[in-house]
Amino acid sequence: FIQMLRSAKKRDVLQLLRRAPEGMLPFIVEAAVAAQSVASLAALSDFLDFGKEPKSLLEKFLYAAAFSPRPSGELLRLVLDKLDGKQLAPEVQETGIVAMGSLVGKLCQQKLCGLQEVERGVETILRGLRGAKEESEVVIYLLALGNAVLPETIPTLLDHAEEGPAAVAAAAISALRRFPAQHISGKVKRAMRRIFHEKKKSYEKTCRLAAAEILLDNEPSPMDVINILLAANELEREMATFLLLKVQNSLRADHHPARKIMKDIMRDPRINNYNFFSKAGISSSFSGPLTVTQDLLSTFGLDLLFLEGGFLRKSVSDFSLLSHGRWLRAAQVTIEAQGMESTLGENVLEGEEEPELMARMSAIFFNVQLRPIVFFQGYTDLMAKVLLSSGEPTSVVKGNLLLMDHHQVIPLQSGLQVTIKLQGGLGLDISADMDVSIWEQELKTSINTRGSLTIDFQAELDAPFLQATLRSQTEVETSIQFDTILRFSSSPVLMCLQLREEQVPYR
Repeated sequence: FIQMLRSAKKRDVLQLLRRAPEGMLPFIVEAAVAAQSVASLAALSDFLDFGKEPKSLLEKFLYAAAFSPRPSGELLRLVLDKLDGKQLAPEVQETGIVAMGSLVGKLCQQKLCGLQEVERGVETILRGLRGAKEESEVVIYLLALGNAVLPETIPTLLDHAEEGPAAVAAAAISALRRFPAQHISGKVKRAMRRIFHEKKKSYEKTCRLAAAEILLDNEPSPMDVINILLAANELEREMATFLLLKVQNSLRADHHPARKIMKDIMRDPRINNYNFFSKAGISSSFSGPLTVTQDLLSTFGLDLLFLEGGFLRKSVSDFSLLSHGRWLRAAQVTIEAQGMESTLGENVLEGEEEPELMARMSAIFFNVQLRPIVFFQGYTDLMAKVLLSSGEPTSVVKGNLLLMDHHQVIPLQSGLQVTIKLQGGLGLDISADMDVSIWEQELKTSINTRGSLTIDFQAELDAPFLQATLRSQTEVETSIQFDTILRFSSSPVLMCLQLREEQVPYR
């Protein structure tokens, strides 16, 4: 369909968009974005009216742009023009901002940072960040900077990480974690030390742990590792348990950058002893390989951080790919719940301000941060959701994405030439659900991921006296469901985790 659109005229693509049945329209919009021909982008520009179209279709268009493997300056200009100065639904505005960040980052990876559209995109994000009044707005602009991964924005991210309120600091640190090790400079590490060791002010526990992870994951100095381990002795039980398990994970992982330093430090019995590593919290951190071949390592990780009263504060499930020194976060889903203690009669720790009651989810797919989804915010909203719950899961992302798009002509020594085409498409449907039962004192979360990948490869030799074509098609389908159930009605808190994977058909 994409190949057909690439050879179509603008009026044909526009006619197709206008006459398409409602159910087919999202698919055609996604394909037109993936085609990225002058005609298809011009047709989309005429067809999409951001004041009239349904939110779901506009989000489809913006996510298709964000996931584009090799976006053009024209695609970024189209997104910028459609978002510029319009009063949009909050969901569309937020999706547009994170998509803008992703497009800027991918164009810079193609050495196209000097394009006028890229400069305009960066300025739009930074101007929006400076002018944002609401905390939630600031968070979205910081996540867009995380998608862009521009080294010149690191000072801005550090400023928000150190000075911002809890949600803003967490988003800024999350954006900093997206940068490769060469950009985690001494200045960044000094800021992370100040946050973890609380040199300037007190920070929320998830921010402190994220700062420690940046220090541990980016060529740490032996002193940093020792100081983090010594500090763990002073931390509250759940934070200490989580942090020490992180250290043990890096010792087990052959590919972890800190493994050698950790092994050297663990030879010291003053640190590697029972008193240190016997924290009896219920928080956990696990990471292990799913597939190991000569060229690829795929890993699954699961982090669960609990509060002292036994409530789940944060869960992170992560699927990552490592190949020839390059790291790809294929899927990372984070669910956070805060302020639950007071609702269920727990006391907040002395000296800590009571956080607002809230539950949300954020996700990263193929290194693109999506717009966070808030399940509920505040007690009134929670009660409304409990009483009026439809039982339907919340859709995080659903659609068809072009992941690979490669075209190459190879001249042979004989004087002939071979044309190679490679395309890879992904159909993705991810939904999440969070159900809080005040009466039964239960918290259930469910993340359902369904995906199908199709790869089409073609090599063609075309000469006056000979024609040969080699073609291969590969299809894979998979479905993974991750459920957690927490029951607070008894002590200790009961927890059930379930990861279900359906059989993977591979053709």
